[in-house]
Amino acid sequence: MATKEKAPKEPMPPLQTWLPAVALGWLVPGGGHFLLGQRGRAMLLASAITCMFVTGLLMRGAMFQPQNGDVLTILINWGGFIGDLSSGILYLLTSWLGYSQADMAGHAHDYGTKFLVAAGLLNVLAMVDAYEIAGGRKS
Repeated sequence: MATKEKAPKEPMPPLQTWLPAVALGWLVPGGGHFLLGQRGRAMLLASAITCMFVTGLLMRGAMFQPQNGDVLTILINWGGFIGDLSSGILYLLTSWLGYSQADMAGHAHDYGTKFLVAAGLLNVLAMVDAYEIAGGRKS
């Protein structure tokens, strides 16, 4: 029986190499790519994430708030909150300006809530991409 040899793991890049790009990428969608000189990708990400977030607001989507209760309630609300928070400055400005939409029944409101979370999750993917570019694993 042949044994599988594991490929050696690549070491993690130094913190000062990737942290500024990832932090700016969280705060300002596309900001990490802009910092790394990827101007076209930065504009594409910034416009896609911002349009998705604004569409969610226009559809009067609800922002998740952390809640306690049963396990499913905790997972759904904390997961949604982390997804919303991942939008960075878009979420922070919206919260600071007092946006508070109650969770209402209706297709448009439900899709709006999903758009808000999806914008944050897309920003997480952008942050991972910025990390890989900053670490030299991707160009």
